Amino acid sequence: MASSALSGTCPPPQPLVVWLRMGHVVSLGPSMELDTHSSALACLGVGVQGPFTVRSDGHPDVTARSFLFRARKPHNIVRSAGRLLFCYFDPTSAAMTRSLGGMLRTVHGCAVDHHREAELIALCEHPHLGVENVLELASIPAAAPRDIRIAKAASVIRADPAAAHRAAKLAAEVGLSQSYFLRQFSEQTGTSFRRYIQWARILRAAQGHISGHDATRCAADAGFATPSHFTDTFHRMFGFTPTALVRAGAQIHVEPREVQQGIRACS
Repeated sequence: MASSALSGTCPPPQPLVVWLRMGHVVSLGPSMELDTHSSALACLGVGVQGPFTVRSDGHPDVTARSFLFRARKPHNIVRSAGRLLFCYFDPTSAAMTRSLGGMLRTVHGCAVDHHREAELIALCEHPHLGVENVLELASIPAAAPRDIRIAKAASVIRADPAAAHRAAKLAAEVGLSQSYFLRQFSEQTGTSFRRYIQWARILRAAQGHISGHDATRCAADAGFATPSHFTDTFHRMFGFTPTALVRAGAQIHVEPREVQQGIRACS
């Protein structure tokens, strides 16, 4: 009787839901108590039910309702209330030719208070989250035109992340010197050439997992030397392991148009 009464008054916990694309990742759900980590690309975090507190390397703790996590900047969420929305962006993807921005304040060197924070929160309260709307609200038009040569090189990496990509070779293919190519690649993608390849490989491995492939095949198809290499790289970028994501009961979705040929889409 007591159990029945409790189930009638307390809503079931909402699961962690992750939308994976080659260009960006969106997740919505409870905090996973992440370890200190740094991601390969910039990420916008939004507290759906209330503010959360971020401990960023070299800065005092910052509490905000929305926070811009900088690429390659170690950080950890030390307190949160309810669900959190995270949007990771690849600025050179065909589906998102915009750069993450629109933060209204800076606190201890950290960007907080996204200018469309309230609208993002309202979207997350809807029972059927519109991911396209989230991505549109979370980004603003780029301040300067993109160099299509960098976009082309990035698309080559995304098309075949398992290949042994070399900066010198890609730079020559798009008609740039290696030093200029590496500098512009970092500025336009928000991360280094090496970390960008890691990001693309992680997404490819995740797509393989969704398709039902075992860990060894997922790692090999994505260009990782071993399954443990994939796990270690994933942990460094996101602060938790793929196994932890599975244990959390995450619902993972892959957009069909973003899945490479030969890998079954999951919706």
